[in-house]
Amino acid sequence: MSRGARPQGKRLKSARGRSAAQVRWLTRQLNDPYVQRAKAEGYRSRAAYKLIELDQRFGLLKGARRVVDLGIAPGGWAQVVRQKAPRAEVVGIDLLEVAPIAGVTILQMDFMADEAPAALTAALGGPPDLVLSDMAANTVGHKQTDHLRTMALVEAAAWFAIETLAPGGAFVAKVLAGGTDSALLALLKQHFGQVRHAKPPASRKDSSEWYVVAQGFKGR
Repeated sequence: MSRGARPQGKRLKSARGRSAAQVRWLTRQLNDPYVQRAKAEGYRSRAAYKLIELDQRFGLLKGARRVVDLGIAPGGWAQVVRQKAPRAEVVGIDLLEVAPIAGVTILQMDFMADEAPAALTAALGGPPDLVLSDMAANTVGHKQTDHLRTMALVEAAAWFAIETLAPGGAFVAKVLAGGTDSALLALLKQHFGQVRHAKPPASRKDSSEWYVVAQGFKGR
């Protein structure tokens, strides 16, 4: 390499049969250091580092005894919980099938189904200390619609947390650019001592995702 030359990123060996969008996504994956690190360290997804970084900043998993993981697939966040809080009971839920994780109870069902909250709490065996939600609605390409659909999931997750959390517990959820809407933000501030927004370094800079972190649950 000549002096001053910039290292070249990895390229796909073949783009045959793939759309331009698929080629861009695969190329980005090949050159993403978090993807490479996740493979090396045995995490199921790069998203694991988002929770690791959020935990480093907010101390979410310290002393956690019961944890709910909403939108658990493919399981990276649950892996982090098991690593950081190995004695905690962990229950996750997702529409998608998720390969088993030692020490984690996984429910394959729709969190928005009427029976889902009761199934989660029954499997957990007591009130959670921490409710995590990395859920996002499938996008349709219309920015406003995508935002509304994802925020509906966030609101449902927030109400689940408010109705089930143990006193002092915490709630973390993925939101989109602009953060939590005013009504939901007011609801969280009513029930939690601290409510903050964060964008962990592992969240891609071009991504619209942020996380709302609500700690110090006051009760219902």
